[in-house]
Amino acid sequence: MNIADIRKNAYSMPFVSPAYPRGPYHFVNREFFIITYRTDLDALRAIVPEPLTVNDPLVSFEFIKMPDSSGFGDYTESGQVINVIDADGKPASYTHMMFLDDMAPIAGGRELWGFPKKLAYPQLRIESDTLVGTLDYGPIRVAIGTMGFKFQTLDIAQEQKKLSETPGYLLKIIPHVDGTPRICELVRYFSQNVTVHGAWTGPARLELFHHALAPIADLPVLEVISAKHLMCDLTLGLGEVAFDYLA
Repeated sequence: MNIADIRKNAYSMPFVSPAYPRGPYHFVNREFFIITYRTDLDALRAIVPEPLTVNDPLVSFEFIKMPDSSGFGDYTESGQVINVIDADGKPASYTHMMFLDDMAPIAGGRELWGFPKKLAYPQLRIESDTLVGTLDYGPIRVAIGTMGFKFQTLDIAQEQKKLSETPGYLLKIIPHVDGTPRICELVRYFSQNVTVHGAWTGPARLELFHHALAPIADLPVLEVISAKHLMCDLTLGLGEVAFDYLA
C-alpha cells in the first residue's frame, strides 16, 4: 500500500474496515422528544466556549430515536443542547453532552463533526398516554423525561424552519500523539433536506440525577419551559470550521 493510496482512502479508522461509511448521512422517521428548561446562567457561562455567548439560560434535553440512519443503523441518543448566540449575533445551539448506544455514530459523530458522544443507554417509548424518555449510564438512571402524548399539535412549517435554519455548534478536539490538542475547533453545521411529518406538545417534566461520568445534573432543572415531540426526515450536513482555537 503506497502513500498515494493511503491519502486517497483515509477518512476513518480502522483503515481497512472503517467504523462508518462516507456521508452524506440521511435519517428517516427520526423522532425527537425535546424538553426545554431554565437553568443556572453562571453554570452555562462556565462551559459555553467563546466566541459563543449565553443571554437566556435555556437548555434543551433531547431524547432521539433514529430507526433508519444511513451508515449508522438503528440507534437512540440523548443529551443536552444549550441556547446560544453565535459570533454573528444569531440564535444558535451548542451541543454540550450526548449519550448513545451504537458504535458507528459515536465514532462518526466524534471524528467528523466533534459531537461530544459517549456510550450509554437512552430509550424513547410510549407508555399508555405518556411519551417517556430515559437515560441510563451503565446500570444507573441519570435522566427521566415525560410528556403527555400528542396533547396539542404544533405548527409543522414553523418547526421545519427551526430545524433547517438554526446553526448548531460543536467543540471538536482531536489530540496529538503526545496528548496535546492537534485539532481544537468550533464547528458549525446545519440540518438539511428537512421534512417534518408531525409535531406535538403537552405537559412535561424532567428529572436529572447526579453521576460522576455523566454530569448532566450540573445544569439543574429550575423550570420546565416547553416540550415537543417531532417526527421528521433530515440529512445531517457536514460541518465547517467557525473558529480555530490553535490558529
